[in-house]
Amino acid sequence: MMRACVEPSASFAFVSDAIAPDKSISHRAAMFSVLAEGESRIENFLRAEDTLNTLKIVGHLGAEIHDDGSVITIRSNGIQESAEILDCGNSGTGMRLFCGLLSSAVGHFVLTGDEYLKRRPMKRVTQPLRNIGAKLDGRNDGDLAPLSIRGASLKAFDYESKIASAQVKSAMILAALRADGVCTYYEPELSRDHTERMLGGMGAHLEINGLETKIWPLQKPLNPLNIRVPADPSSAFFFAVAAAITPDSSVVLEGVTLNPTRIEAFKVLERMGADITYTLTDERYEPIGNITVKYAPLKAVIVEKNISWLIDELPALSIAMACAEGKSIIKNAEELRVKESDRIKTVVDNLNLCGIETQEYPDGYAVNGGVLRKASLNSYGDHRIAMSFLVAGLKCGMEVEDVECINTSFPNFFDLLGKCSKVTR
Repeated sequence: MMRACVEPSASFAFVSDAIAPDKSISHRAAMFSVLAEGESRIENFLRAEDTLNTLKIVGHLGAEIHDDGSVITIRSNGIQESAEILDCGNSGTGMRLFCGLLSSAVGHFVLTGDEYLKRRPMKRVTQPLRNIGAKLDGRNDGDLAPLSIRGASLKAFDYESKIASAQVKSAMILAALRADGVCTYYEPELSRDHTERMLGGMGAHLEINGLETKIWPLQKPLNPLNIRVPADPSSAFFFAVAAAITPDSSVVLEGVTLNPTRIEAFKVLERMGADITYTLTDERYEPIGNITVKYAPLKAVIVEKNISWLIDELPALSIAMACAEGKSIIKNAEELRVKESDRIKTVVDNLNLCGIETQEYPDGYAVNGGVLRKASLNSYGDHRIAMSFLVAGLKCGMEVEDVECINTSFPNFFDLLGKCSKVTR
């Protein structure tokens, strides 16, 4: 099990165009290409374990893939039945979206994943898909992988989700593209909207009215993608926090998607007092630009709205809260319980080991700002926990075990962390 240590940082300043490409968009670009007629072209695809697993699955489904190291091209031959078990690795996004994509495909498909993914709940996707005719099963009555899917004819639906989840919404939208009529999906608050933007850009007929999305079945294959994947704001946010908590420090994070549903964590960090500016540079599939973050003293904040927009960034945001003046509170975030780890428990337990007082709630936690202390921590196989507490080490030094998981989303994380302080592995 690999261990990493980071030393306290005096200050740092750097400009980076090397933030990991966006994970969510990379997954979708590979996956949606199988619905297109012609050759899709993807630049700056995230070459991390999760997204490479999705790309491999697309190949198993019959697509012709060419990767010259810079551009990936994908030519679909329609979805073909695979003799292979389709391994999603650690990716909940991959597994849940493939459930929607394959639920109406001709053939039998089996989805599996690593030891952590096999523990994550899938019924939030499998049950609504079953309700519209999908033949989908797995362990614990379809809640746990491996999952078995036999493509079937799907009925049109009018579905109201109890949770704001881009993964559930995307799975149902993908199923709706081959349903027998117009479908409607409602969510309690707006979740990330990459699926709607990308499929709409490829020619799918969707109408979005607030929290309601109407989806028409495809009449013909989609147009191929031609996309450059922007930098991932969830990955960039680790270094936003790094600059915000380290005196006399700053970073410029270039080529990041500025999609409003993806930069909510930066907006919260601004509310805490961080000096942040945004510069728009492009607006095709997604608004893209640069984010500049400079150190400033931080104050406590309450986070209880738009949780689905910053759910992945909450572990890193908790490090900023630990360095802020006052008591910060996170509410309505019970979804953290079913991520790669129970992130409420892993954040709280690790902050306690670092000398920070916390209170744990069923749907969140409170963080009393104080002085971080060096500790030896476990990531619990969760990449965002590992990276968050390594960033915390810029204040006090830190040792984190089980850091191989970082490769699932941010393979060059340690290269950039090395620009902030000395890192050993």
